[in-house]
Amino acid sequence: MRLPWLNPLLLLSTVATVVFPAAAEHVLRSTSLAACQENSGFTASLFDVVFTPDNLTASINMIATSSIEGYVVFDITILAYGYQIVKTTVNPCTSNLPGMCPMTSGKMNNPFNLPVEKDALKSIPGIAYTFPDLDATVRVYINKTVNGVSSPDSIACLEADVSNGKTVDLLGVKWATFAVIALALLSSAIVSGLGFTNAASHIAANTLSLLAYFQGQAMLGLCAIPLPPVAASWTQDFQWTMGIIRVGFMQTILTWYQRSTGGTATNIFDTLHYVSVQVEKVKRSLPALDAAVGIVKRSASSVAKHGLAKRSYLQTSFGSYIVYGIQRVSFKARIETTNLFLTGITFFYFLCLFTAIAVIAAKFICDLAAKGGLIKGDAFSEFRLGWLTTLKGILFRIALVCFPPVTVLCLWEFTQVDSPGAVVVAVFFFFGVLATLSYAAYKVIRIARRSVTLHKNPAYILFSDPGTLNKWGFLYVQFRASAYYFIVPMIIYTLIKGMFVALAQRSGTVQAVALIIIEAGALIMVSVLRPYMDKSTNSFNIAICAINFVNAIFLFIFTDVFGLPGLVIGVVGVVLWIMNAAFALILLLMIIITTSIILFHNNPDTRYQFMNDDRTSFMKSNNNITTASQLDALAATARGVGKEAAYDIEDDESARSSPANLGAPHRPGTSGSGGNNSNRYSLKSVRDSARNSVRSSVYGAPVHNLHNQNSGSMRAPSPFANGAAASGSDRSLNVPPQTQNKTSAASPWQRGAGYD
Repeated sequence: MRLPWLNPLLLLSTVATVVFPAAAEHVLRSTSLAACQENSGFTASLFDVVFTPDNLTASINMIATSSIEGYVVFDITILAYGYQIVKTTVNPCTSNLPGMCPMTSGKMNNPFNLPVEKDALKSIPGIAYTFPDLDATVRVYINKTVNGVSSPDSIACLEADVSNGKTVDLLGVKWATFAVIALALLSSAIVSGLGFTNAASHIAANTLSLLAYFQGQAMLGLCAIPLPPVAASWTQDFQWTMGIIRVGFMQTILTWYQRSTGGTATNIFDTLHYVSVQVEKVKRSLPALDAAVGIVKRSASSVAKHGLAKRSYLQTSFGSYIVYGIQRVSFKARIETTNLFLTGITFFYFLCLFTAIAVIAAKFICDLAAKGGLIKGDAFSEFRLGWLTTLKGILFRIALVCFPPVTVLCLWEFTQVDSPGAVVVAVFFFFGVLATLSYAAYKVIRIARRSVTLHKNPAYILFSDPGTLNKWGFLYVQFRASAYYFIVPMIIYTLIKGMFVALAQRSGTVQAVALIIIEAGALIMVSVLRPYMDKSTNSFNIAICAINFVNAIFLFIFTDVFGLPGLVIGVVGVVLWIMNAAFALILLLMIIITTSIILFHNNPDTRYQFMNDDRTSFMKSNNNITTASQLDALAATARGVGKEAAYDIEDDESARSSPANLGAPHRPGTSGSGGNNSNRYSLKSVRDSARNSVRSSVYGAPVHNLHNQNSGSMRAPSPFANGAAASGSDRSLNVPPQTQNKTSAASPWQRGAGYD
């Protein structure tokens, strides 16, 4: 059955009614006036017009310079989304415009109110007051009159963008998306701590993919491509994922840091009462406007006059400023451009600090709760025993999540050089995070290759060792075991994309073409390789890559290299907003519903099928990790080795030279140290019996029965049963021949590890 709210028009109307109440006062406003032809006889450094239809009054505050003298007429054109809706001619003498009949040269800086007739309201559609981020423009050509006849050539051209005060850049959207991401990641950590690793890995993988999609939306807004107002505002909703969040007192501190380290901080927001700032938008077939853009230049004298840092803003010949790309995002977030880099880096630093404090606090709270009997003694046992390794893994994951903003902001800072101190911070964070992730990826590949060499399966060591899983698992748990390497293409993808966004701010067309190629490559790679853990996760990420590719095509359309009609570009901007809003809503609902079901499910792991790489067979039971650790210690004692025999599972040389791997078991009838081997077999028989008892309690059935039920066939004994290449959690489990004869079926801990 087709539900009525699925109708896009009804949905759009409903959103407009809820978000923008009808009781709100209707208003149309313009805050900048741009010249749209060279040698314009009328320019304005400040232009602020507010029209309220309820009282039929337009309040005008303007600082302008006019070189026009004599009688003139105004040719006025109003465009909405590139489509001409009004075209009229106004004679200032018959309209009683003060000081304009005739016009005189000089400066105009006196605010005044202009009455508007009721007949003029009929030409303004009602949707102009309610539709968010209205893309409307008023263009005025000033023509001289000779004997009451208008000259065909204009002596001035003015253009003003009109807004109704409604926008999709809403604080509620920012908080809602942040809350969903944060709660989903927290739920994943809790579920993992309770031992449901399969469910936890699915939640974390989908949540991080959603966060990556939000960062992709933010990068669209950071590109130096003129965007329609609704597209620019939509991308602004996700700039929090790049650390672009305004906090008043922090901006004061960062400004002080800029100045104290040899930089000059901008103060553009303090100059808005006498200087206009134009947000660059799509040019719609205006040859005169293209000529006016050629006027844009950097004015060092005006920069010094207004106290603005050099290299910060483009300035027109008549004193107003133009912001685009990263500067546009900074201006809309009300953050000074020279503070933008440090703002993002500061939030990254505080995120790491807060996470470390939270993990340490969680460890002590769990310990106190266990001692007080509030939770079971073995609850969160793996986290409580290996909390330091877990903290390292979490910090590595934060570095991976924050790599896109660090890349974009640091590389952009290299082009701005706001201060020597800021450049030092950029060098430290960019190369530090890049080196950290590169080292982590190298370690994962090294461990996986060793696992393939020893066990014919990369999943064995990657998932059997809790230390490796907790420390490096953030790089590979979302992928199938055979695609452990896919983190490298992800890092390269993020790095190249960030380089084009940050370093190509001078050419939006170059950015658009580069993003099409990058996103197309990512879509093809994910669709062909399907590297993620299961079918649903692959579909989730393929859909995200497809949307990112479509968005890149939209960006290329916004560059207007094809000279498309203005209406087409305006419609594409609205389509980009609606498409991404619907897609983001679907993904958010999926995360919310899935996480809610898992939190209230008795055994959430059963909601997902086990991965084909059989990773769960290699994971130690979280509920019995203490017992397993004790059994490992017992085995080491039986072999007559101590701490000196322990080795790092991430070290190739120590793995090969470990006594546990070099010593072959003694067999009856062969020469050897009989006393030691006799003790060894005796104690190992106890250990094997205890471990089988533990596994039986975990799986609810004897080991050999459970394995026969699951596999349905007998598996060949392990080629590494003699201990020559034992590794992972069972590296010391060298079973003598008489024990092997008693249990003909292989242990489920060996399934999928190359034993069949």
